Amino acid sequence: MSSLTFKNRVALVTGASTGIGAATALKLATSGVKVAINYRQSEAEAKKVLRSIETAGGTGLVVKADVRESREVEKMVERTIAEFGKVDILVNNAGGLPKRTPVAEMDDGLFDEIMNLNFRSVFYCSRAAIPHMVRAKYGRIINVSSVAAYTGGGRHAVVYAAAKAGVNGLTKGLAKELAPYGITVNSVAPGVIDTPFHQKAETGSFDQFLPSILLKRVGTAEEVASLIAYLASDDSGFVTGSVFHINGGQY
Repeated sequence: MSSLTFKNRVALVTGASTGIGAATALKLATSGVKVAINYRQSEAEAKKVLRSIETAGGTGLVVKADVRESREVEKMVERTIAEFGKVDILVNNAGGLPKRTPVAEMDDGLFDEIMNLNFRSVFYCSRAAIPHMVRAKYGRIINVSSVAAYTGGGRHAVVYAAAKAGVNGLTKGLAKELAPYGITVNSVAPGVIDTPFHQKAETGSFDQFLPSILLKRVGTAEEVASLIAYLASDDSGFVTGSVFHINGGQY
């Protein structure tokens, strides 16, 4: 069991079938949190996460939803509340880089796809969960941003970087808006993490990044999940409107 404090909490983690989302769902569940595991396509992987949670003695729920679609997001939140009675913690983890394309060659469709997946989804999920948190006068919203928000992104990832910078701006604005209701809002900005996302999105091996990382290694999903779990816990009650860098000292 974790030493973090969670008082009968319920969490919804988006994009939780693999990588950081899966590690976060498991970390929260083994800390005593009931967890809704969101996925869009990877049903088998989501069910595997659920089995891991149940094997560890935790409680979970698999919820399919495309977080780029507002109505599906609303149904996902409704399903979580119908099953667990509330939603205290929202982890906006879903995101990705479908394709690397120079701005001059990017069509409107790809621009929308990247922005919808990485920014609009955070807005939709937050908007759906906030009224329930306001009524409870308690909430934790943790958004997964990226080091790209500060570096401008890697090769041909300009719009992805801009979307993640938008997530940080949304985080700070929501923190101001929701503080009177006992709701905290923070972001984590991972660097290069050994997950399916980075394995797919990066060209070449991780070794290319090591010269720019002080600790000379890439991070793990579990390390990011530990930071998210702290921000989701009751212990982080005086932390809001912040972006936490977890990148091994990448510069």
